[in-house]
Amino acid sequence: MAKAYEEIADELRAQIRAGRLGPGDRLPSESDLVRTTGRSGPTVQQALRVLQAEGLIEKQHGRGTFVRRPRTPIERTNARHQWEKDRARAPERQRLGTGATERDTGLGVDDLVFHAAYREIGASKEIAAALGVAEGTALVERTYRTRYSAERNPFSLVTSLLIRDLVQQNPDLLDETKEPWPGGTWNQLLTVGIEIDRVEERVTARPPTVEEADELGLPPGTSVLVLRKTLYDTDDRIVEMSDVTLPGDRTEMLFTTHLERW
Repeated sequence: MAKAYEEIADELRAQIRAGRLGPGDRLPSESDLVRTTGRSGPTVQQALRVLQAEGLIEKQHGRGTFVRRPRTPIERTNARHQWEKDRARAPERQRLGTGATERDTGLGVDDLVFHAAYREIGASKEIAAALGVAEGTALVERTYRTRYSAERNPFSLVTSLLIRDLVQQNPDLLDETKEPWPGGTWNQLLTVGIEIDRVEERVTARPPTVEEADELGLPPGTSVLVLRKTLYDTDDRIVEMSDVTLPGDRTEMLFTTHLERW
């Protein structure tokens, strides 16, 4: 026999799936649900927690509980790397027309809200080892957030590291006001004579921090995918490393490997 909170959750879930409660609609208040269901406050709260964990509803502080709007999905494929390399040498007009986020989501440039922030830091012991540089080496740390204008949460949390000595010959690469840069990092590196030879990506999954869950708007219990991307140039140097934190509830990673024929 279903427990009382399960019966309440089942009824609300059925209304959402049938469209009687649509994306963005406000659910009855907890006190209204207590009155209409004849159940206790803790029972109603447990039912709402179940639906929130399923990603069907979300609580907005000071406003109430709402049916969660479906988030724009992200499909990240390994074909993007050759696309980014080809785009790096394209005319500026073409580079201005689209970017990697648009490619991953199917949205247009005008659909997106973009933010970048730069600061200079010294390489920690861990980062120095990953980059193959001395501890304390000057780095340009860049953080990026891009979101769909119709949504409140970014698609991912990106932190990128450049070795300052490699890029400082072009002062624009130290200036966050030049963002968004047509052609992205690949074109930025091209301006200082760097050609990317290969991309290494390592993907892990873990529970989000409280801050990550809040910024990405994750339902309770949702994991994040953490992608560490390392760019190597044609001299086998690491020229950029970035950590990309992706929401597990709306990210698909697709890897296609073409094999040589016998």
